[in-house]
Amino acid sequence: MNLPDTENQADETGGICGKITRDFTDGCRKIFGANLRGVYLHGSAAMGCFNPRKSDLDFLAVVENPLTDNERLDFLAIVLALDSSADAPAKGLELSVVLRSVCENFRYPTPFEFHFSRAHKKWAEDAPLDFIEKMRGTDKDLAAHFVIIKNRGKCLFGEPATIFGQVPQSAFFDSILCDCLDGADEITENPVYYALNMARALAFKNDGLVLSKKEGAHWAMQNLPKEHALVAENALADYESGGKTEQNPDALKKYAAYMIARIKGAAQAGAE
Repeated sequence: MNLPDTENQADETGGICGKITRDFTDGCRKIFGANLRGVYLHGSAAMGCFNPRKSDLDFLAVVENPLTDNERLDFLAIVLALDSSADAPAKGLELSVVLRSVCENFRYPTPFEFHFSRAHKKWAEDAPLDFIEKMRGTDKDLAAHFVIIKNRGKCLFGEPATIFGQVPQSAFFDSILCDCLDGADEITENPVYYALNMARALAFKNDGLVLSKKEGAHWAMQNLPKEHALVAENALADYESGGKTEQNPDALKKYAAYMIARIKGAAQAGAE
């Protein structure tokens, strides 16, 4: 089966982002060969709000058959080189490799063949054999990634996003809820990430919208009570500028409590 070469779509992201997406796609094709079914860009770069000072680059590769240890090692070397290159954004790369069977017949939590993010970089550099042996399992975040790819992602190579089957609403809700729950304790340390992710999660619950962080902030500014809309507005300003607005810790905690309560209600409703 010949797969369409959609490499030119990587250029839509422009500049540094466009170059590294091409390099990543080339790396996938080199290592996985005929086993590769598709490469997809999701996250801020796919949704038009990429900021190299605040964003990471989110990729997903789909393969037909499980990876060998040699493939994992060779692919890890390429990923580490890209993450350390001058073209990498400040937060680096975040990516997973999954089986096609998992995409077509969704499982939750979702198993992966390979995963990497900047948080794992030192481990991967210091002990690559240990990394490829132990970095296996499942990831609840993949449910949300699949939904975003299907709705807003960019196919960089291979089969179109129709390769991704239906993700049950209960799984998607649980995925976004797990991410948002951490914000109850951590929003004061990372207000931009949690404020904007909570906004986009609630926008999906209320209006069925799959939004970027920037779009989620605008939705929150139009739909939340004034005190909470201001938190989202300040978070958006920092997201776009790379700055750090001094937000009131109590206001952030109230925002998190309000948003989590509403998202929890959505998760429960979705499971019924």
